[in-house]
Amino acid sequence: MDGLTIHQMLCFDAVVAEGTFQAAAAKLNRTHPSVFTAVKNLEAQLDLTLFNRDGYRVTLTEAGRSFHARSRVFLAELGSLRNHAAQLAMGEESELAVVIGDITPLPETLGLLRRFFAACPGTRLNLHFEAIAGPWERLLDGEADLIIHHVDKSDTRFEFIDLHGVQVIPVVAPGFLPFAITDAITPEQMRDHVQCVIRDSARHSPARDYFLVEGARQWTVSDQLMKKEIILQGMGWGHMPEFLVADELRDGRLVSIAGRFFAGGRAEIVAARQRNHPHGPIAQRFWSYIAEQAPLRADA
Repeated sequence: MDGLTIHQMLCFDAVVAEGTFQAAAAKLNRTHPSVFTAVKNLEAQLDLTLFNRDGYRVTLTEAGRSFHARSRVFLAELGSLRNHAAQLAMGEESELAVVIGDITPLPETLGLLRRFFAACPGTRLNLHFEAIAGPWERLLDGEADLIIHHVDKSDTRFEFIDLHGVQVIPVVAPGFLPFAITDAITPEQMRDHVQCVIRDSARHSPARDYFLVEGARQWTVSDQLMKKEIILQGMGWGHMPEFLVADELRDGRLVSIAGRFFAGGRAEIVAARQRNHPHGPIAQRFWSYIAEQAPLRADA
């Protein structure tokens, strides 16, 4: 047991995950012989047979399954230790990159940023605005330290802090539709009318579509304010964050068509960052500040 190495444990785990030594070698960017030898040496040192090698894909023996379960705990702790060491090695960051999503309430969000960064004059804020999948892509590509957007809360790559609830509702300008507005308007009725949609700013992620009417003519814009103006001008209809059109709905410049077939939706706006990723002292301080402020923030 004294001769066990991290390399052996990583090779063993990769073979389990990939099913073959060749695939494990590719995953680890190692040669096939080095991975094979590492696992053989591990078995010799443990005096255990960890794999059945009878088929094309290797499978764990009963002893291998038990050892792997415990080794995963070790490797997870090792990953956490490496992240902690990376954080300790970091000085205070000279800049932080924050991405704000397209349906995030700006006054509250910018106020939060202003209050925090006023106390960190040595750290420059790089602020970006992205739409739909753009914020997730920036974060997962390592181009953002933190995003303020909605996320898939079941995605374990993220950790998040709840900030706002945002209602998204379908709206039109008065007189845009040639028929009466009721709660029973159907997609078929709306198919002949231009639908204004936000352009996804993601560069390589799969396209995401929300609230689209199949077969309808679409006009695509890059931001919510342009979309709102197009709808106000009677050039199209579309779904808007309620906080952005509250005044227009109140004074009659816009009308909601929410109903049985156009229910709209609700998005939970969060601050999110990569979970298994080192964070410098300013980024960690910012995260703690958001967590302290979050309970004070009302739904939009």
